[in-house]
Formats: sequence, structure tokens, C-alpha cells
Amino acid sequence: MATSGVKLYGGRPSPYVNRVEMALEMKSVDYELVEMNPYEKSELLIKLNPIHKKVPVLVHGDRPICESLIIVQYIDDAWTNGPSILPTDPYDRAIARFWAAFVDDKFFPLLRQMRDTKEEEAKRLVFEKVLEAFVLLEGAFITCSKGKAFFGGDTVGYLDIALGSFVGYLRVSEMMNANYKILDETKTPCLAGWAERLYSDSLVKDAMLDPHKLLESLTKLQALSKTDSD
Repeated sequence: MATSGVKLYGGRPSPYVNRVEMALEMKSVDYELVEMNPYEKSELLIKLNPIHKKVPVLVHGDRPICESLIIVQYIDDAWTNGPSILPTDPYDRAIARFWAAFVDDKFFPLLRQMRDTKEEEAKRLVFEKVLEAFVLLEGAFITCSKGKAFFGGDTVGYLDIALGSFVGYLRVSEMMNANYKILDETKTPCLAGWAERLYSDSLVKDAMLDPHKLLESLTKLQALSKTDSD
């Protein structure tokens, strides 16, 4: 399928936008990243995504597709070149979707809550919940990977993308909170090794979020958000 006419609307610091970048890189799709301020509901964004009014939005030809995991599935179906993103087995597909929903509905909200919690004891309690969720994801990796390098087996797959887009944020969290290590080689050794492999994998390494650049971008975005609210 031709790769012309593909635009991705969103800001690079967004893990949800990053998911789409990872999928496009895996499929070797040429695309244009159109940067959008996530705090600004522009007329264009509202036109492209009138329901949720948020990024990412993938426009293929003249047709917009919204919601990161749905976009990833679309990319897998629309471009058959390159490795499959979703598992081919129906059961494995269902399990991958289940854990991807767990990442979005349970894990990342806890990570965000820990970031926003200022009081130390309250932060520690949230951190314990984050670790509990990450231990569950460690078990999911053991089951889904079947002894191989990634959730998807020999190559990066759907769940690798779903969780992998947050690895940069995990590392930023650890940079900002030295006492709160999440990618812990002693508690979750499989995921610690998986994260390292993800950053060096030829299919997605160019799309992975650099923690230092991510921290710089987040600081600027937070300052911009504060300015807009004043």
C-alpha cells in the first residue's frame, strides 16, 4: 500500500502519540508529524477528533482515525508489509488487548497519580500500588513472551507498543524520584531487560522517547500550561 498522504497529529512527549510512531516505524510508513499543543483545543483538532478532542489523530488520505490503540490496530491492518503487530492467534490477540487495556486503565493512571502526589507518605503508598501493577505486568510478560525477547515473541508487538510508550516516563519518574525505582532488576527482572531491548531494537529504537529530552519537554509543557491558566 502506498505510504503517501499520512499525517500524525500530536506532540512527541505524549506516550499515546509515541505508540503510533512506534507502529508506523515498524511498518516503515513515511509520515508527517504535525505538532500540536495538547493543552490547546484548536479548530483543526476539534474537526479531526470532534468526540474526544485530543491527540493522537492519524490521517490516512483524507480519513482521520482516533485513539492510540485503535490507530495501532488500523496501521497493522492497513499496511501488511513488515512484521505483524497484533498476534495472529485469536486467543493471543485477546490477551494482548486485555493487558493493553490494563496499562491504560490501571497502570498509567497510578503512575500519573504518583507524579502528582506531593506528600511523601501518600506518594509512597501510591508507589506501592504502581509496583503491584508492574509485578502483574511482569507476569503477563512471562506468559505472553513464551520465553522470547518481547511480549510479541521474537519481534515487538501490540503489547510492547502499548506499554513501551510509557518506558520513557518510567525513567523520567525515576530521575525525578531516586527513591522510587520501578524498572527494578530485582523485583521485575524480565521487564527491566525488556525495556533495555526495546531501546536497542532496530524496528522501534528511532521512535523511543529519550528520557532526558522527555523531561525537558515536559518541563516546558508544564510551564506553558501554567501560563495558559494564569
